[in-house]
Amino acid sequence: MKNITFKWFAGWLWMLAMFAAVLIPPAHAELAHGERGIVATVHPLATDAAINAFKRGGNAIDAAVAAALTLGVVDSHNSGIGGGCFMLIRLADGKFVAIDGREMAPAAATRDMYVRNGTADTKLSQTGPLATGTPGALAAYATACERHSRLPLNDHLLAAAEIAEHGFKVDEKYAGRLKNFAAVFAEFEGSRNVFLKPGGQPWAEGDTLRQPDLARTYRAIAEHGTGWFYGGPFAQMVGDWMKNNGGILTADDFRNYRIKFREPIMTTYRGFKIVSFPPPSSGGVHVAQMLNILQLFDLKSLGTTHRT
Repeated sequence: MKNITFKWFAGWLWMLAMFAAVLIPPAHAELAHGERGIVATVHPLATDAAINAFKRGGNAIDAAVAAALTLGVVDSHNSGIGGGCFMLIRLADGKFVAIDGREMAPAAATRDMYVRNGTADTKLSQTGPLATGTPGALAAYATACERHSRLPLNDHLLAAAEIAEHGFKVDEKYAGRLKNFAAVFAEFEGSRNVFLKPGGQPWAEGDTLRQPDLARTYRAIAEHGTGWFYGGPFAQMVGDWMKNNGGILTADDFRNYRIKFREPIMTTYRGFKIVSFPPPSSGGVHVAQMLNILQLFDLKSLGTTHRT
């Protein structure tokens, strides 16, 4: 039986598309081959970071962490150490490791914290001091590196810090995101200073975006360890800001954060073994359900449709 391992860093639709591409590639597609590994990310700088991790003697876990930290710089609307992640790893001996680094709600969170005058206020859960949980991505990366990588987490942090400090060219997609959320960024000093120009306009395609604060944060973690983030000055600064701005996230929430190890979900599809991430990720369950339904149908008889 063949094995396919899915790493759940994105939504289930992307993964289903990836699976279909593996099984039924278009006739005109060029297949990628690699003797040691293959890297695919949404940004060339993140892909380069992963490849460079391989070149420095790292393994697939190093490559994944290097890419993830770099995506936190160049694809921050989707990634970053301020959020959470799931990591599904297949070890050399065939065993699987599922690291749950999902965000955790603050200890002071309540069922009605987003209700005002009897009605749910969706803005409170999407923007501002109440719209965040304790971030888990960094803890997941650190755990993966401590247990399974060949290179230290510091290497990947410092490489990504260089990009954050010196900047990168904003592409069309990133520029569109900045434009769409410019009004939100303008509400907060921190985001305003990073994602908007001095005149208040968002950075445009082709501009060089620099993030010196993020670079300093990465370097401080590299120098002092993740304890600086979860139990030291960073956690305290976040707690103080939250207290002064109506939030409930505290330094204790950071100190009490722990990643969890999960048992992967496994199923089959037409001779393939599918390994995916379990709840709290919904993606693994959904893909397993959809594929089990699809294998009851003769898909080849339906023909194919290619979109460019």
